[in-house]
Amino acid sequence: MKSILRIAIQKSGRLSEDSIKLIKECSIDFSSNGATLKSTAYNFPMEILFLRDDDIPGYVADGTADVGIIGENVAAEQRKNVTIVDKLGFSKCRLSIGVPRAFDYKDCQSLNGLKIATSYPNILSDFLFDRQIKATIHEISGSVEIAPSIGLADAVCDIVSSGSTLISNGLKEVETVFHSEAILIAHPNLSSEKKEILNDLLFRISSIKNAKNTKYILLNAPDESLEKIIQLLPGVKSPTIMPLAQKGWSSLHSVVKEDEFWEVIGKLRDAGAEGILVLPIEKIIK
Repeated sequence: MKSILRIAIQKSGRLSEDSIKLIKECSIDFSSNGATLKSTAYNFPMEILFLRDDDIPGYVADGTADVGIIGENVAAEQRKNVTIVDKLGFSKCRLSIGVPRAFDYKDCQSLNGLKIATSYPNILSDFLFDRQIKATIHEISGSVEIAPSIGLADAVCDIVSSGSTLISNGLKEVETVFHSEAILIAHPNLSSEKKEILNDLLFRISSIKNAKNTKYILLNAPDESLEKIIQLLPGVKSPTIMPLAQKGWSSLHSVVKEDEFWEVIGKLRDAGAEGILVLPIEKIIK
């Protein structure tokens, strides 16, 4: 029987949506209508399991799933016997400590003697230990931000994206405990056949990650400006140059990082570039 790779992803929420998007960007087709807990890919040796995020590390550790996509915070908190094989760059957030707005917070030593509510006792315990802070950790499973207002705790330690949830509950963010993003984890003892499938998947993911935040640029330029423009467009290795029908002009094709895009465009125009065309990139194979 041909081996298949079982991948566990979150069954709902933002991480689920991002995980499904990534798998489909890898040209792997499967049904994801939300009504099923398992789906088999049509064109790749993969089976997708839709699970609760907290359950995924355990499923991967015991071999029920071969790999899984989870938040780095979940892996750090649960400390299951899994291998982190890739950081995926999406679903970024942070685990932070919040205190009531009226609390006179000076530095992390202000946490001494407080009771802190959290769903991440292991990560918080490490943070407090490293800073020699003596505080009481009160573990709760949800609605952490409400704990100070009902007298359950003096402070909270919870996942923060924009910080709006803390603000709406009368809290202010004072310390960042842990930075998290989506990661791909794997069972530490995959068979050689499943490792081969995983490597194929990682190759596809890498090509997508390489294309993120980059743009493909086509432009026309006078030949006397080529050397200057080439210095502005290093591309993957160097720009592609093709002569135009109009004598003395050439077309250049290259790649530029999006965070450098507007600065580069301005310099290109100053160097004599015209007819600049910018296109998105789906994948880059290195």
